[in-house]
Amino acid sequence: MALPTSPTSNWTQSLDLPSRLFGSGRTDYELYEEDGDFVLTVELPGFEREDIDLHWYEGRLNVSAERDEEERNRRKTSHRTFRMPKEIEPDEIEAAYENGVLEVRLPVLQNAAPRGTPIEVQ
Repeated sequence: MALPTSPTSNWTQSLDLPSRLFGSGRTDYELYEEDGDFVLTVELPGFEREDIDLHWYEGRLNVSAERDEEERNRRKTSHRTFRMPKEIEPDEIEAAYENGVLEVRLPVLQNAAPRGTPIEVQ
């Protein structure tokens, strides 16, 4: 007799603890470089603009969102920290939130070199 393998199976769903703890492997953010800026988009569905806090501190962008779910009598939170691979001009960071997606533009300092030590990939 074969064990059920369908991801929607109740039997396997109850055993899928790593996916429930660490997510389904789906990325809820994207980071890319465009026109001299890093652009970070973070999916934050269900939050309002006033629920979101952004802080730049020592080369890291902290993104947090928090709101009460009264119908379920619980609090929904999200917190992520992002470190940029190049130096950023902190006074020129801009952010906008629309349709559940936060977009943050982080201007790269002119002539900024990538941080860290290069590692050859074989």
